[in-house]
Amino acid sequence: MIPSMNFSMSVKSCMRLCTSNTKVFANQCQSICTSGTVCHQPAGANLKTRQAEMMAKGLPKKKAIVGVKHILLVASGKGGVGKSTTAVNVAAALKAEDDSKEVGLLDADVYGPSVPLMMNLDDSPLLDDNNLMIPLQNYGIKCMSMGFLVNKDSPVIWRGLMVMQALDRLLRQVAWGPVDYLVVDTPPGTGDTHLSLIQNVPVSGVLLVTTPQTAALQVTQRGANMFKKLDIPIIGIIQNMSSVECPNCQNHVKLQSHSAKTLMHEIDVPVLGDIPLDNAISEGADTGTPVIISSPDSPQAMAYKTVAKEVVKYLNEKELTSCH
Repeated sequence: MIPSMNFSMSVKSCMRLCTSNTKVFANQCQSICTSGTVCHQPAGANLKTRQAEMMAKGLPKKKAIVGVKHILLVASGKGGVGKSTTAVNVAAALKAEDDSKEVGLLDADVYGPSVPLMMNLDDSPLLDDNNLMIPLQNYGIKCMSMGFLVNKDSPVIWRGLMVMQALDRLLRQVAWGPVDYLVVDTPPGTGDTHLSLIQNVPVSGVLLVTTPQTAALQVTQRGANMFKKLDIPIIGIIQNMSSVECPNCQNHVKLQSHSAKTLMHEIDVPVLGDIPLDNAISEGADTGTPVIISSPDSPQAMAYKTVAKEVVKYLNEKELTSCH
């Protein structure tokens, strides 16, 4: 309820009463709080504050995962662009660049988990003394996936609420720590999984994966706009399957006239790497041996390592900025 007041209107000074208990006189407002205090602020600033407060109501509070330093989302608007393969190889590249760092890989695609196959893991996780699941490990990377908890031939036929509960368990009921980089392989699109992650955990940054086709670039741009609206930093774009290498002359042949560089300028985000369409990368994903592991000095592996270096550089600069 708005307290009763006597006031007058003039030609030079207009006033309106809004639902936020605010009197607005041209560019100045008087906010009447419950304690009876009158504060003077610019009308725009007061409105933005009220909007932020209203948006925050009912939303979960972000809570860090115990023992996890940085959370990196690997996302794509379109399916089939090689996002999971990229997530696995980026995680492996982060470990290869600095073996002293602990790296985790979370498969957040509850309906279509790929990490068990791509990391050659098919056991069920054990529980520690605190009743937390112990991540399975391969190549020095801690992994967790819904694929470890269900039969590989069994479909997950769940509604959204059950998926969110499962995701929360994969985040909170796993003995992750210590982990310096937790790479999260998200499902395609901009749905419940992404919103749940963004609202519940502090995300250090997002890697957007796309192919050079117009359809993929357009959907990736929608995903980028979602992250920007939610104030989630985008580290960069990874352009996947953009070229093939000629087996005779070893020259790279572009597969599309379009490029992620166009998207880069539109959303003001750098392209971190160009990953070719290559048989070694595909076979590595199918056999559970990432190309970073099978051919660490190959051009394909070096492309992922370049991305990893850019990610580490971004996170280090972010830490320095936050310290100042």
